[in-house]
Amino acid sequence: MLTAITRTVSATLASCELTWLPREPINIARAIEEHHAYERCLADLGVHVISLPALDAHPDAVFVEDPALVLDEVAVITTMGAQSRRGERASLAAAIAPFRTIIHMRDPARLEGGDVMRVGHHLYAGLSARTDTAGVAQLSDELLPYGYIVHAVELRDCLHLKSACCCIGKDTILLNRAWVDAAQFSGYRLIDVAPNEPGAANALYVGQTIVMPDAFPSTAAILRENGFPVIELDMRELMKAESGVTCSSLLFHT
Repeated sequence: MLTAITRTVSATLASCELTWLPREPINIARAIEEHHAYERCLADLGVHVISLPALDAHPDAVFVEDPALVLDEVAVITTMGAQSRRGERASLAAAIAPFRTIIHMRDPARLEGGDVMRVGHHLYAGLSARTDTAGVAQLSDELLPYGYIVHAVELRDCLHLKSACCCIGKDTILLNRAWVDAAQFSGYRLIDVAPNEPGAANALYVGQTIVMPDAFPSTAAILRENGFPVIELDMRELMKAESGVTCSSLLFHT
């Protein structure tokens, strides 16, 4: 069974960490509605959704992808580059523990899950403001016994690697070449986002379906032309917090 761990939107979301976007007012009630619709979408696609309660002391806690990485054999609790978010980890680790052995990364290395893209047993880890070379090296050391190969990836002008590229199944990567060098992904099928939609590379592959914000209709059309079923969701309020569709869930098989 495919399982997703999610977390309810914090009432304090408007105080979230921001790196690339200007701060705008966030309608919390609408953000909660958007997140509920996201959870319903996952459930409709056959995913068992485990929804954790909000952590209002942590505005960004809805973005559960960053504190953890869940693989087939093991889960990694990350050190997180945003210090304000490190209090999110304990309750998330407790939710994952019934399903996976937990590895805790160690300071001073820094790594966030939004910087890690998995393609089979290859993990691509973006070097960003939140993830450093020590974090990538430590992840590589921890996961080598499980057969994973970790590749450091250069990126630019975006928050996380998954802002610039995401695996959408079938050895295919959706990407924005302005934010990540496509040569780092030789051997894979590459699909470019629409030129007028630079943020469209963050897409969630669920079963055979791509879930993405409805803010990127041209890229959705490109994906459909390439044979991918696409579901588009209204995520306008969540996107004001630099949200993407991958960051609001941890998907894994149980």
